Formats: sequence, structure tokens, C-alpha cells
Amino acid sequence: MAKVGKRITAAREGIDRNKLYPLGEALSLVKGRSKTKFDETVEVAINLGVDPRHADQMVRGVCILPNGTGKTVRVAVFARGDKAEAAKAAGADIVGAEDLVEQVQSGNIDFDRCIATPDMMPLVGRLGKVLGPRGLMPNPKVGTVTPDVTSAVNDAKGGAVQFRVEKAGIVHAGVGKVSFSEDALTQNVKALLDAVNKAKPTGAKGTYLKRVALSSTMGPGVKVDLATIAE
Repeated sequence: MAKVGKRITAAREGIDRNKLYPLGEALSLVKGRSKTKFDETVEVAINLGVDPRHADQMVRGVCILPNGTGKTVRVAVFARGDKAEAAKAAGADIVGAEDLVEQVQSGNIDFDRCIATPDMMPLVGRLGKVLGPRGLMPNPKVGTVTPDVTSAVNDAKGGAVQFRVEKAGIVHAGVGKVSFSEDALTQNVKALLDAVNKAKPTGAKGTYLKRVALSSTMGPGVKVDLATIAE
């Protein structure tokens, strides 16, 4: 059995791993136990009653966090002409077409979010094996394949979080930084849960939202009482 470090042991003190905490108290516990020298991300793990191996139970979507993520997001846009100019004006960090495809194919992926106009997808489709495993492949279902590049760039820069259920039926997402106020984190958590709820697939049976837990990047998990998120 792996040894648990003193820092983790200390962080776990006072947290009942079997208790469901009200959202506000859970956030307070997470924030209070962040002792690292960097501003940790507050992360949410949502256990869903779905089996993503079935196409009609796949859960994915995008959520605009009302208070942003606290991260600086580098955005790349595949576009030409007026759309390329619009992307640059909106603050995209990298804009291109064939040249950007070559850059990505060479392994130079210096961005966190990727957007493409619909006419660029025949080109971008060649990058599926490179961008797909990194979760960067543009997709119309999450608004990253769109003619409205201005809105897409603004959303990406302003706090858009993409989510997708993993094989075990869990959605993981960051909802801000421990330096955020409790109110700001509360609003972000509720926005994410609302987006996941709205993304409920037709094939989901029984209880959809089963469990929710919060943690910081290096901190212990705190289970949340779902009823307090709906308040």
C-alpha cells in the first residue's frame, strides 16, 4: 500500500469521506485545504447514471462559466479571408489555414482550444489523429465548428468549459481557482451542473446525476449534497 504524505494526511483531517456536505461548506473545505504555492484549480467530478459505450448515452457539451475559469486560454482558429480577420480581431492567438495544418502536423501545438469554420473541416479533418487524443478536435456539438468565429473565440477566452463523459460514466471539469470567492465558485458549479443536466441523453435510464465531488488540484475530494446545488 502506498504511503500517504503528511500534506495529504493533514488536508484530509476534518473531512468525513462518507458525508455529503452542503455546496457552500464543501467549497469552504476545498479552499481552506489548498496549501500549495500556486493557485490550484477547483475541480468537479460528476458521476452519471449512463454507459457511454452506447451512442445514445454519450454526454458532452459546453458550459460558459459565469465567472470564467481563471486560466489564460490560447485559442487557434482555422479560417480564411474575412473569418480569419474576425478571429484575429476577437483575440485569437493563432489563425491560419493550410499553414496552420502543416504546423499542427509537425507537432507544434501551442494552443488550448481549437476552432474552425465549416468550410475548413475537410482540411482540419486530416488532423483527427493528432488533435483528437488531446481533446482539441473542433466539433459542432460544442460550438467549435462555427461560422461565428467571433463568438466562439470570445466564449473560449471568457470561460467556456467543454465536458465529455469518460468510460466510467464520470464528467471531470475545472470550475475556477481556489483564489475565487465562494460565491463565484458556487455560481460556476451550478452553471456546470445545469449544463450537464441539459445534456442528458435520450438513452439515460434511472438516476442521471448520481454523485458529485469537489477537490482542488492537489487536495482531497469532498462529496457534495446534490440537493444543495439545486437551491
